[in-house]
Amino acid sequence: MHRIDVPERRRRLAVRHRLAPGARARTAVEAARSVVGLHASDPASVYLQAHARIPDLTIASLQETLYEERALVRILGMRRTMFVVPLDTAPVVLASSTRAIAVTERRRLAGFLEGAGITDQPDRWIRDVEARTMAAIERRGEAVATDLSKDVPELRKQILFGEGRTWQGTMGVSTRILFLLSMEARIVRARPRGSWISSQYRWTPTDRWIPGGFPSLDVHAAKRELVRLWLEAFGPGTIQDVRWWTGWTVADVKRALGELGAVEVGLDEGVGYVLPDDLDRTPAVGSWTALLPALDATTMGWTGRDWYLAEHRDSIFDRNGNAGPTVWHDGRIVGGWGQRPDATVVYKLLEDVGSEATQAIEREVERLTAFVDGARVTPRFPTPLYRELAA
Repeated sequence: MHRIDVPERRRRLAVRHRLAPGARARTAVEAARSVVGLHASDPASVYLQAHARIPDLTIASLQETLYEERALVRILGMRRTMFVVPLDTAPVVLASSTRAIAVTERRRLAGFLEGAGITDQPDRWIRDVEARTMAAIERRGEAVATDLSKDVPELRKQILFGEGRTWQGTMGVSTRILFLLSMEARIVRARPRGSWISSQYRWTPTDRWIPGGFPSLDVHAAKRELVRLWLEAFGPGTIQDVRWWTGWTVADVKRALGELGAVEVGLDEGVGYVLPDDLDRTPAVGSWTALLPALDATTMGWTGRDWYLAEHRDSIFDRNGNAGPTVWHDGRIVGGWGQRPDATVVYKLLEDVGSEATQAIEREVERLTAFVDGARVTPRFPTPLYRELAA
């Protein structure tokens, strides 16, 4: 069995994820494609991921790609996670992952509505509210949830869940209905209301935003293509890595790997897989550093992380496996960064990397400080190290 060692995996990461100086992306589409898609649970993280991979990125240039050229699109996909993906990748994500999630979420919403006593015919109720919400969006062209709630009063309803439990809370019907419509590719998120760190998006009909909408793909073909894209960007990886990243069953992963003719390779943690033509070693790359944001696509690319994370897991990740902002040096995480209340970017190294690397990290801090220009980016899932730095 061909073996791929840790140094080779780190070289691949540096080049394929556009993090080494000689491998940086020229466009936001290139940056997103290099990691299949940019994690987008935190709106600002999309900008910070692209900034880490594109030397001369500006907020305005990425907004143009997102909202004028529309070469990237924001969709909910693998593991019920939000991603910003190239336009031609969106149909693959929708067919392989999103539509199945929509079926589950529709069933859950029906249960919530019935349990809350809102209706005893939840399926009919949902279809009716969806139809009137869709009509309101088409009439307005673009609208945020608060606007739509004026047109469709049912969207204002709140559902109590977990009553009497420590995790008791409420959810808005508007959020659930709009998510269903978007997961079924009937609407998409357009330009947000507010700045680049805003999470309040306008909604618009898909075929208005993207003429012709998204083509429909066969589910199995889409799953095969998504695994191919993952192996191209993240390979080698184990079955567990692919299963975790996609959120699928082991059977789905094995089927896709088999149809691709993926080749088994030896890794420190066991058997991994690469595409059949991907066994060559990566040429040496120069030393590099990067400041990656919370939930960066690279940090969240594998579930087996020892080869780039080592003993820093408890500081960098929260208890649910969400990554905070990280400092990288030569293919591994060596610290974290955050922002103080006055938006000052600060960092902490968790190991000694030497004076030359430290100076390079400080230059990245200066570059990031200039990019955010006084805006404070707060991760949705603060980690122990982030809390320490942000105090």
